[in-house]
Amino acid sequence: MIESIVARVWPEGVDSVEQLGGGITNRNHKVTVGGEVFVLRIGGRDTELLGIDRNVEHDASVTASQLGLAPEVVAYVEPEGYLVTRFVEGKTGVFAVQEVAAALRTLHGARSIAGSFDPFRVVSDYAEIARGHGVQPPPAYAEASELARRIRLALADRPYVPCHNDLLAANFVHDDTRLWILDWEYAGMGDPAFDLANFAVNNELDEDGDRELLALHGGDERAFVLLRFMSDFREAMWGVVQQGLSELDFDFAGYAAEHFERLQKTAQSSRFRAALD
Repeated sequence: MIESIVARVWPEGVDSVEQLGGGITNRNHKVTVGGEVFVLRIGGRDTELLGIDRNVEHDASVTASQLGLAPEVVAYVEPEGYLVTRFVEGKTGVFAVQEVAAALRTLHGARSIAGSFDPFRVVSDYAEIARGHGVQPPPAYAEASELARRIRLALADRPYVPCHNDLLAANFVHDDTRLWILDWEYAGMGDPAFDLANFAVNNELDEDGDRELLALHGGDERAFVLLRFMSDFREAMWGVVQQGLSELDFDFAGYAAEHFERLQKTAQSSRFRAALD
């Protein structure tokens, strides 16, 4: 399969193709052609059920590249939506909070991009899709859903801006000169406080780190605190729905359980309760 896809992008041949590790939704390949190095991204099966639209990913990736936040997009294979970008050599998961805050400030001030991301809708959609594939959400889902309903009411009518929405450590690469943000498949117009909260939760910032991030970026502290909960709820339900969808060898049940446990701790914290009241 990979050989035929590569031939469509580079009909005159390539020097080498190497599968890259790290992905738990897609398969990425490092392709060397005439001394240049690229990444060919092949989406996983049924990823549209995860809310991923490859055309939206392409638009977001192009915009992020133009902003200097992501590697250059050099090809887009339709109708499948395979994406080819330049390969960035660097250290994964290495960043300074100052760099991330600056990058997100640039992104959140950019032009509108295709698509939207609503974490409240995402978690309910994931629950419905999981059930349709024979996977029942755990008992913790009901209580989390009620808290999500209250958070949504508390944060009604917030403005939407371009967001990444998947700021895991693995999606940052530092080349010793600058920071690059990868993997724009969940990008869309969304709440900037969710991006900040998602980064903070996924990279285990403490309260001092949270304060630094907010001070550098600006933003609504109350929304940030409440959306930390929604970040983990989204990750938990992503783990649930992937149990019914993915063919990859990954402990999605354990991933979901970890995030349900973490969101329960968040819900019990004094700052979360104060923000929700």
